[in-house]
Amino acid sequence: MKTVIVYGAEHKGSTYNVVQLFKKQLSIADSDITEFFLPKDLPHFCCGCNNCFMKGEEQCPHQHYVSPIKEAMRNAELIILASPVYVFHVTGQMKAFLDHYAFQTLAHRPDASMFSKTALIVSIGAGGGMSTTIKDMQWSLKYWGISRIFSYGCAIHALSLDDMTKKEKSKMERNIVRISKKINAIRKSKSSLSMKLLFSIFRMMQQKYGYIPYDKTYWSQQGWLDKNRPWKN
Repeated sequence: MKTVIVYGAEHKGSTYNVVQLFKKQLSIADSDITEFFLPKDLPHFCCGCNNCFMKGEEQCPHQHYVSPIKEAMRNAELIILASPVYVFHVTGQMKAFLDHYAFQTLAHRPDASMFSKTALIVSIGAGGGMSTTIKDMQWSLKYWGISRIFSYGCAIHALSLDDMTKKEKSKMERNIVRISKKINAIRKSKSSLSMKLLFSIFRMMQQKYGYIPYDKTYWSQQGWLDKNRPWKN
């Protein structure tokens, strides 16, 4: 199962180490894993130039960093986003990463390949904030067109996994095995009914309004304004 992992921080703390536990349980060969660490692999904030919306993502001033990650995600079957909790939300680096891919949301130019992918979100904190951190990443994945999104958040009540109690660590390991089994059982992700309805709403908006000509042209070229649909490609 080809997998791409995007870490929202370069330091290899609790969130990173939990991802490593998932890697051991998931049916992934090491050769099929591509990893990106932020901010090293995308060291810029989105500058709000609107080039990606109005002229195409190729015109992004940070395209040198954006394109390799996009291509890796396009080729992957499983996308893992991992971010520790920073003030009850994702790291600034992860937010900057998600901002750079606004062009591929349903409101603009979704990538048809996303509709057949599975995603896993991981966020570990010492105390609280995992649910809001997960939602930050979950929103983007959903509006990229991904229906099968799994998540795991956990308060470890310690500064590292090594400092967890044996009981808490055992519970964590059981949950990782449980979620991994569900992911391993998926042969091919399919778009859910709710995703199809969501796509239809944005399709109607493109038909009726088409605020950005570049987006509407894209939808037309995909055949989505007619009978073609991304989950049938």
